[in-house]
Amino acid sequence: MSGPTGDLVGRTALVTGGASGIGAACARELAGRGAAVTVADIDGLAAKALADEIGGTAWEVDLLEVGALEDLQLETDILVNNAGVQTVSPIVDFPPERFRNMLALMVEAPFLLVRAALPHMYAQGFGRIVNISSVHGIRASAYKSAYVTAKHALEGLSKVTALEGGPHGVTSNCVNPAYVRTPLVDRQIADQARTHGIPEQDVIERILLTESAVKRLIEPEEVAALVGWLTTASAGMVTGATYTMDGGWSAR
Repeated sequence: MSGPTGDLVGRTALVTGGASGIGAACARELAGRGAAVTVADIDGLAAKALADEIGGTAWEVDLLEVGALEDLQLETDILVNNAGVQTVSPIVDFPPERFRNMLALMVEAPFLLVRAALPHMYAQGFGRIVNISSVHGIRASAYKSAYVTAKHALEGLSKVTALEGGPHGVTSNCVNPAYVRTPLVDRQIADQARTHGIPEQDVIERILLTESAVKRLIEPEEVAALVGWLTTASAGMVTGATYTMDGGWSAR
């Protein structure tokens, strides 16, 4: 976290998947800038623990229940669509229900939250929407059909939101990290090291970061720092953009 700056004092923010990983780092970053943050997560206990830490509010919500979001009204100045999951499987073996659920969580839910937030943002002439996409929003990898499809779709949603929101002072952008150091990734690294009989650093360099020029994982706080900047007045002319943070992966 960049430390208290106060440039978001008086603003409200909502971060989905906000109880851990990138979401938690974003919640801390925005709170550090003075925003009143709602931590939305399916894990209500973890959301409350973080909300208590940062002086925010917890919202226990299952974003797969998209029907419950259709009539939602959000009075938030900043929306960070971060919640997501991953499944690795060949297309021929990919469970169709899992594919649908992943698109519901990472495309339909962000659409419904944007839809719920825009009226308030339009009314006050200010809004910041940041969609946590991925390098897979602009590149593909085998065996990740649902995730790659969802992130590509999120890019399109973000750009349409930017075009519609522009005249109302609302910006919409994507942040596209490669592999970020989260508990989920750390466990994958340990498992791969055991399976292949190689050091964990070799797993990072040889397997996860083959395409990256910088051979290290991204820290959640690095992603959050970019998200924080995108919410400020300084980024008022930045909209419809895709900000890669991938160590050079997409430069290839």
